[in-house]
Amino acid sequence: MNQRDAGIGAAAHSTDELAQGRVRLQSQDRWIPEGMGEACRRAAAEGVVLLKNDDALLPVGGSATIAVFGRVQRDYFTVGYGSGGDVRPPYLWNLLDALRASDAVEVDAELAARYEAWCDEHPVEAEPEWGTWPRSHPEMPLTADDVAAVARRTPLALVVVGRSAGEAREQALEPGSYHLTDDERDLLHHVSTTFEHTIVVVDTGNVIDLAWTREYDLDAVLLAWQGGMESGRAVVDVLTGVVPAGGKLTATIADAYEHYPSAGHFGGEDFNEYVEDVYVGYRYFETFAPEHVLYPFGYGLGYTTFDVRSAGVTDEGGIVVVPVDVVNTGAREGTEVAQVYVRAPHGLLGRPARHLAAFAKTRVLAPGESQRLELRFDLDDVAAYDDAGVTGHRSAYVLEAGRYEVLLGTDVRSATVCGGVDVPALRVVRRLSEVAAVQPQHTFERLVARTGDDGGTVAGYEEVPASTVSRRDRVLADLPVPLERTGDRGVTLDDVAGGHANLDTFLAQLDDDELEALSRGDYVMDSALGAPGNAGALGGTVASLRGKGVRALTTTDGPAGIRLATYTSLLPSGTALASTWNPALVERLNTLLAQEMAVKGSHVLLAPGMNIQRDPLCGRNFEYFSEDPLLTGIMGAATVRGIQHDGLAACPKHFAANNQETNREHNDSRVSERALREIYLRGFEICVTTAAPRTIMTSYNKINGTWGHYHHDLVTTVLRGEWGFDGAVMTDWWLREAVDPDFPQLRNDAYRVRAQVDVNMPGAWGREVQTGDGSLLESLGTPDGITLGELQRTARNVLRLVLSVRAQERG
Repeated sequence: MNQRDAGIGAAAHSTDELAQGRVRLQSQDRWIPEGMGEACRRAAAEGVVLLKNDDALLPVGGSATIAVFGRVQRDYFTVGYGSGGDVRPPYLWNLLDALRASDAVEVDAELAARYEAWCDEHPVEAEPEWGTWPRSHPEMPLTADDVAAVARRTPLALVVVGRSAGEAREQALEPGSYHLTDDERDLLHHVSTTFEHTIVVVDTGNVIDLAWTREYDLDAVLLAWQGGMESGRAVVDVLTGVVPAGGKLTATIADAYEHYPSAGHFGGEDFNEYVEDVYVGYRYFETFAPEHVLYPFGYGLGYTTFDVRSAGVTDEGGIVVVPVDVVNTGAREGTEVAQVYVRAPHGLLGRPARHLAAFAKTRVLAPGESQRLELRFDLDDVAAYDDAGVTGHRSAYVLEAGRYEVLLGTDVRSATVCGGVDVPALRVVRRLSEVAAVQPQHTFERLVARTGDDGGTVAGYEEVPASTVSRRDRVLADLPVPLERTGDRGVTLDDVAGGHANLDTFLAQLDDDELEALSRGDYVMDSALGAPGNAGALGGTVASLRGKGVRALTTTDGPAGIRLATYTSLLPSGTALASTWNPALVERLNTLLAQEMAVKGSHVLLAPGMNIQRDPLCGRNFEYFSEDPLLTGIMGAATVRGIQHDGLAACPKHFAANNQETNREHNDSRVSERALREIYLRGFEICVTTAAPRTIMTSYNKINGTWGHYHHDLVTTVLRGEWGFDGAVMTDWWLREAVDPDFPQLRNDAYRVRAQVDVNMPGAWGREVQTGDGSLLESLGTPDGITLGELQRTARNVLRLVLSVRAQERG
């Protein structure tokens, strides 16, 4: 997979076609930016969600002695698996060490020593084979008598339950993954029935079954999303009140897996039908199954109480304004998140009972202190997409007539009506064109909300609209006019950067081979053109381009940090960051990460992960933000702004509908155009239109029959045409071979370039080769073949990226 011994190690014997090895260290430099550790610690702590706190047991203090159970206290899961988490941090804080370092608590030394000795005798495998990582670790056996002996020394117990999943490693509906093991159940039973007080910390990157939190006599439960290198200290900060509990859920936790709307339509080898349509996560539960919610979207307790109320809702020219007064009415300091939801009229399209429209987080408020927040949202953003024409306006976003109720609360369930906006007649918000619709041979029935005879909401089903548009006609209408070639005139990219020549003058000089080189990476991961351990290089991949001033840009895996062959910061997981509901904090953290990128040699970070958490079993959910597209888009935009603030590039991924790891390079996500636009593309749209990422990465999977890296509808029509994206689009690493069904002359790279997917990464068409397959240029000049204008268009996109990074790059 790479060609240098010290870079990314081979993944021997793996059955995963996309398997990678772990990055091997080449440098002992442990430098990270000043303030990075503190920022990671704060972000991880703000992302911890307090699910239960009976009788205000937490925060603990007064040098209380805690008996800590569970081997994960030492073998802590700090990040999920795969390329998105394979970072070599300069240090790691587990929970046991962090508790020992705290002045607020004491750890029962005898029990801790017993766990340490057992963990030494039963070590965790250091370097498991790709895709075979442990989802949990075996627990140290303890009898009821063992637990009772510890309880005679202290009345306070803390049990740690740990889980992990990742790339090529879905969660499984089995003990030790989504469910507890028998040993864990025995431990919880013995501890909760023996100790006076029991606290549980759930260390995970993914939602797991938490029905057991209602089965055992537990006083407090903390959901501690994987927090990176500062995981342990962040959890202790919340346990002891150094940071007030204030994290909020970004996905619904149901009472059982089978009650998720995607259950039964996830994990398919060949395809998944997104039968739940727009009713993803809380949109489904609040509309159809509120009784099956264990902990609702947006939920999270604190150590104090707040009064949250609106001063009224106003409509200022289509912008809905909700001023909110938040008062700390309790005895401790804390933060609160004001969440505004909209309940739209069902109309002809059918709508979820509520969906998130805006949110804002307070600063830390002292007892009695208040803060006025002003939440705003554009009423047009509440519109629904009509993909069937039932309103008379097919392929358009519409606001159907009726009252759009505005609800305010601190989670989706607690939100109550505080006002509303009346739409007197149906209004078309945006007229678009049909894109990426389900193929006629693959239609299925989707869920829709209807008004029942009693006026309540009932579930109905209707056939998903099928594709009616000719892709061939759409592509031919959009072919670019080529530049007239001039030959080499001595114009360099430096001349363009300095304003002495325009980009087209430079571009007109390039020959076919140089244009082809700009459309791919340097063939391998760990390219010799970049820092050791890199994901690949693009741009100046051949000497002639570098001679013309086109520098090679180094890409590195993210989003948990910078994946290189040196020590780099390990950030909190995407879910942890989103659970802060604090985009300003996320942006500051990624600004520090950009400083580290500049020093350690990364130009493009392959982050953030922007896919929707459709199903809790998806292995890479830890990288992603939420089941909600608005929260996803806002957190993604904050990440991009932070990374790009000083001239480097972020690369949001995976575009689009990459919602499972099982057979991800072949699986077809079959999803209605409405759900695609309202749910799975919406977060990307917010990120692109508000933060302007310089690159985007396509997904491995198919979207309604077409692989993401060949998807003209998504990349050219939507991303570039509708959203105005003018950056470079790259593939995820290694492509699937295919012939363009509308232009049989095109295959592989030519098929990709016609879609305006600019760069094949890492560039080769197989792991063991260091060349292309010739597919881009073989049809140049033939009927229906790739055109010079298309090659130049792709090159222009890549050169704009190089220029944008060059302009402010640190030395």
